Amino acid sequence: MTVSYKTMGMLVLPAMLLAASTSLRGQGASEGFTATAAVKAAGGASASAPVTITIDRKMSPREAETLTAAFKSGGAAALRKALVGVKPTGSVKVGAGKATPTRFTIERASGKGRLLTILTDQPLLFLGAGVPGAKPKEGYDFAVIDVEVDASGNGAGTIAPAAKLKMNQDAFVVEDYGGNELVRLTAVKKTK
Repeated sequence: MTVSYKTMGMLVLPAMLLAASTSLRGQGASEGFTATAAVKAAGGASASAPVTITIDRKMSPREAETLTAAFKSGGAAALRKALVGVKPTGSVKVGAGKATPTRFTIERASGKGRLLTILTDQPLLFLGAGVPGAKPKEGYDFAVIDVEVDASGNGAGTIAPAAKLKMNQDAFVVEDYGGNELVRLTAVKKTK
C-alpha cells in the first residue's frame, strides 16, 4: 500500500469486531454522550471542540455482518451501496456544525466496560496538514469514532473525522486524512 506520510495515521479495527459484535444493552437502547475533541499538531498548534453523539440504535450482528461482507467484496463503493436504505443509527455533531447521521454503530465488551464503534458515510471535517478546514481529498469520505465507556458512561476515545477505509487480511484499516494528528475524545460523559 502506497500512502504519503501525511496520511499515515491509522487505526486497525478487527473485522470480527464489525462482523460479530454483540450488543450489551440491546439494539434499541437510545443513548447520548458529550465529549471534547482535542488535537495537537506536530508544530505545536492545538484545537478543541465539543462533540455530541446520539445513538438511536445499535446494529445487530447480522446487519453488521452484511455490511462487512459488502466491504470485503467491493470496498468502500460496495459498502456505500449496501448502506442505501439502511436506517441511520444516530448522529454526531462537532462544535457548532450540523449533526451528521451515523450509519453504522456496534458495541462490544472491553476491559473497561464497552467499546462503541460508530461510522458516518461522509466526513465530519477535513483536519489535515495542521490546518483546520483543509481541502477535501478523494477517498476520505467516511468518519470513524471509537468510544470506550465504563458502567457509568464515562470514558475516552478517538475520532477520525475524515477517513479512508481499507481491508488488510481480516482487519479494517482506518486511514485518517489528518495523518499523525490523532483527534482524541476526552471527558466522554453519558447524557441519557
